[in-house]
Amino acid sequence: MTANELTVDVAIIGAGPAGLTAGYLLTKAGKTVAIIEKDQTYVGGISRTVEHEGYRFDIGGHRFFSKSQQVVDLWNEILPDDFIQRPRMSRIYYEGKFYSYPLRAFEALGNLGIWRSTACMASFAWSQLFPIKDIRSFEDWTSNQFGKKLYGIFFKTYTEKVWGMPCNEMSADWAAQRIKGLSLWGAVTDGLKRSLGLNKAPNDGQAVKTLLETFRYPRQGPGMMWDAARDKIVATGKGTVIMGHGLEQLAADGSGGWRMTAVDKNGEKRVIRAANAISSAPMRELAARMHPLPDTTLNASNLKYRDFLTVALKVEGEDLFPDNWIYIHDSKVKVGRVQNFRSWSPEMVPDENMACVGLEYFCFEGDGLWSMADEDLVKLATDEMEILGLVDPKKVKGGAVVRQEKAYPVYDETYAANVAAMRHELEEKHPTLHLVGRNGMHRYNNQDHAMMTAMLTVENILAGERVYDTWCVNEDAEYHEAGDEGAEKALPQRETNPVSEDQAAALASVREVPQRIGSRADADRKVA
Repeated sequence: MTANELTVDVAIIGAGPAGLTAGYLLTKAGKTVAIIEKDQTYVGGISRTVEHEGYRFDIGGHRFFSKSQQVVDLWNEILPDDFIQRPRMSRIYYEGKFYSYPLRAFEALGNLGIWRSTACMASFAWSQLFPIKDIRSFEDWTSNQFGKKLYGIFFKTYTEKVWGMPCNEMSADWAAQRIKGLSLWGAVTDGLKRSLGLNKAPNDGQAVKTLLETFRYPRQGPGMMWDAARDKIVATGKGTVIMGHGLEQLAADGSGGWRMTAVDKNGEKRVIRAANAISSAPMRELAARMHPLPDTTLNASNLKYRDFLTVALKVEGEDLFPDNWIYIHDSKVKVGRVQNFRSWSPEMVPDENMACVGLEYFCFEGDGLWSMADEDLVKLATDEMEILGLVDPKKVKGGAVVRQEKAYPVYDETYAANVAAMRHELEEKHPTLHLVGRNGMHRYNNQDHAMMTAMLTVENILAGERVYDTWCVNEDAEYHEAGDEGAEKALPQRETNPVSEDQAAALASVREVPQRIGSRADADRKVA
């Protein structure tokens, strides 16, 4: 064996939340692991914290909240002393005014002013008298529910920015799921009753669960969690984290194990031999690098992703708004969401006389936004904050750009069949290869659910068999908005209870994303 070869119990591709969770639990159980990460500097994947001149940027915004007590306990175990409690606040910004999120229709009509509110109500009345009969698209469904005017203000622009396709091409069933229960008329009447002191319930037109008022957050960003996990893995003496090395090949060794080759930007290779392999790499990339190639490589090659980038601006003066982030519902600008990093944690911004905001642009890798030079993106972000009336460009003292490829797995009309095909082939032919995390499973889930896929995978590896079906793990749209942290407690033995109630907090429901019209929407929301 050469110096560039390593033999371990488990080889792990990707040092994101799923990969590091698996590595931490395996080394804790006495197993040896090697983790490869293509980023040269940061672990944590989309949950990393990027630092620039002392300023720290959270990529996408990560509230640390989970209904699973197992996940909460693991967070506390990895990072016991560095959580702070932060106020939760997110709003919608439209034409110089802020609106509650989730939207409160009575408040929204008040902010819009009497003439526009009258037009919105007239549009709503028209939609009730003359609804679209053949409801096919997100636009049709939402216009029927709220009228064309409110649809155009509060639903169309932001939705199209995020997903990169017109609302009249998105299937209506996604709108029905995403906005279920919200009634404009109920919101208005509730608001009127409330103003008269007759009703103290939230004037949102639906029986909403209580939103989180505060959340926990690492004092220097989510990257603290994953830096700590990496350090603990290495400190055991049983774990190796190899930075700046991407997967070149994952080859079956003929005896049920694996030979993984990783390569850095200079072409230097590391070879890792292992009995089990865990992959959090995008399924499309994994399939292309396996040897022999899976029969379903073509299926995997058809999987698509939505990317995004953050432009962080250093702004002289006090914080611009108290929100963790605001949603930008304005077609005059390309930015979709703006984070206020000091509202996540004061330690994210090193100078108390400076503010720092991050403008999020949703895009596809290689398109015009993605390919812009960093200095041009900083100028675009500065110009757009001026257009929105949020920042005086003279107070912008610099900026930085962070690109995040493959941020969101795309659910198109063929994704479910493609994922299922590859999953079933790998389970049948390669039971020692385990897929975890958002991109590894092409599942649109959050940090705690990515961790749960890794936690169950570790249980399977330690047991030497598939005790748990990790593909049940997913998330619903309300998961981070309501309920009590750690509300689901673990039950005892897996032999008598293969999936505990605690694990079930992260199981069996699917987070909705839009499909194009004509897709098999019901089938697409399930992965067999």
